[in-house]
Amino acid sequence: MTTRYLGAPIARNEDRRLLTGRALFVNDVERPGMLHVAFLRSPHAHARLGTVDLSPVRARQGVVAAYAADDLGNYWKPGPLLVPPPPIEGTIFNQRTQVPLARGKVRYVGEPVAVVVAESRYIAEDALADIAVEYHTLPAVTDLERALAPDAARVHDDVAGNVAARVHQRKGDYDAARQAAALVLRRRFRYDRGCSAPIETRGVVADWDARAERLTVWDTTQAPVVVRNGLAAMLKLSERQVRVVAPFIGGGFGPKIMMFYPEEVLLPWLAIRLERPVKWIEDRAEHFLATTQERSQNPRRGDRRNR
Repeated sequence: MTTRYLGAPIARNEDRRLLTGRALFVNDVERPGMLHVAFLRSPHAHARLGTVDLSPVRARQGVVAAYAADDLGNYWKPGPLLVPPPPIEGTIFNQRTQVPLARGKVRYVGEPVAVVVAESRYIAEDALADIAVEYHTLPAVTDLERALAPDAARVHDDVAGNVAARVHQRKGDYDAARQAAALVLRRRFRYDRGCSAPIETRGVVADWDARAERLTVWDTTQAPVVVRNGLAAMLKLSERQVRVVAPFIGGGFGPKIMMFYPEEVLLPWLAIRLERPVKWIEDRAEHFLATTQERSQNPRRGDRRNR
């Protein structure tokens, strides 16, 4: 008996393009008249955000546009919730998703505060230095357990205890099982923070065809269908008007299935507003600041006890 997969070699159909340098990555996408995007990111983990003065950067030669949160109008809103909480009685859930640009205060180092669009990435990067931002720093908490303390700084002012969600599930009779157990083990585990380092960082290219009213987005995402559906809803387009292309991805590792990142939301909006293709490619420093990281958890298990 033969099978198609089990015990049989499977021919890979992508190797030839990768080995001959013909694989398409987001940074390989070039469009006529394409503009380049750079983000000004918060150097503070927690701060009230005052004035964001973009007038000097808008006067710089080669800069096409610059925006802060207040310039986005009705488009400024939290991103859609993609995975709702399970329908379990007693669940505590404070819905919070990322916004395109910070407004009111910044909540993590690397949160985008302003965006610059220019004729080249070099001009866009240099122009970031022209932006004057008024920060009023606030206490920051970086430890999960300390964040639960009553006097800890609040990430969101209206969420007490910094608890995003609490779900308590119970099945069976734990107390009875514990009493009957010959051995009860309790341990404390600490999982340190982890950060991915793919060969290819994140990137987005967006191109709006105003005549056909069609948006094409090249995105280093592992979930192109969900990104398409979300962008269509946010931009008030039908799903048929939006095409999201996920080309070769130089390493995923989880962060590239997270959504929506602010850059994914802003690049399509910029392409439609300016009626020109736009590109943003994350540099390595940005990746360590602005891309989703993992873990840093402190589950408790206590001590070992014999019975």
